Amino acid sequence: MKETLNRLINHEELTKAEAKSILVNISEGKYNQAQIAAFLTVYMMRTVTVEELEGFRDALLELCVAVDLSAYDPIDLCGTGGDGKNTFNISTLASFVTAAVGVPVSKHGNYGVSSVSGSSNVMEHLGISFSNETDHLKKCMDKTNICVLHAPLFHPAMKNVGPIRRELGVKTFFNMLGPMVNPAFPQKQLVGVFNLELARMYGYLYQKSNKRFTILHALDGYDEISLTGATKAIGNGKEQMLQPTDFGVETIAQNDIYGGESVQESAAIFLKVIQGNGTTAQTNVVCANAGMAIATARDLTPQQGFDQAKEALLSGKALNTLKTLQALSQ
Repeated sequence: MKETLNRLINHEELTKAEAKSILVNISEGKYNQAQIAAFLTVYMMRTVTVEELEGFRDALLELCVAVDLSAYDPIDLCGTGGDGKNTFNISTLASFVTAAVGVPVSKHGNYGVSSVSGSSNVMEHLGISFSNETDHLKKCMDKTNICVLHAPLFHPAMKNVGPIRRELGVKTFFNMLGPMVNPAFPQKQLVGVFNLELARMYGYLYQKSNKRFTILHALDGYDEISLTGATKAIGNGKEQMLQPTDFGVETIAQNDIYGGESVQESAAIFLKVIQGNGTTAQTNVVCANAGMAIATARDLTPQQGFDQAKEALLSGKALNTLKTLQALSQ
């Protein structure tokens, strides 16, 4: 590791194979905590290359506890996090709405590292139990169209990194990797990323795959459609600039989608929105993100996806999906 750190400090880049090898070595406990922290820190000060990102991704996918949900052909709605915006759990809510429309979802998530409340924090608070048992996950898919894949259960290789990430408390390249390493290997994905450069990297890597995908980055910094302005969307062979008007809604203010100061506050907002009692801004931002997932899965326009999402949310279907998943967790 010492040699690698010296190379990185001198602005050298790793090959895909070297990047993969280092992550495998981390998983095998070959480096101490200070070395791992230093390695993560280097990438906070310089951009990860496409080759490095690809190598890190391949290592995690190779080391993960894979789960076969291919019979459901699910989509994953996942953001990188790390945008520093502290929104409520928009992509998690959008996942339940998408499932309620009838599009199967394998939701990959984790505890918040650089945010107050990650997807797993709010799910756990609402009584959703985490499991990596295929039978349980398939039962969830059969009954609710959604299953929750809590990252630490599927990426045991990362147990040496988790505590260091929490202590650092800032985004690292693992934020970049999260959406790429869903252990169900979904062939459909809606991915939100925290900057435009990463959106391009994701676009390049995903174009090389067989996935049907949409990558999102709101130009004012969000890793999802925020409706606070324009959002760059990169999909299969196309790029577009999405405006709130593409969903038939008004532009909203940043404080309209604020997520609160605690997991309890985030969970309260989550329940309010899924019960159909959210503000217009909260409802619209959830339905815009769910709408893009539905549009990606079903090859629809953003407006068509949005309309299906809104019906599923306001009719109570999304709430029923949550209640059924809660019951399956008992």
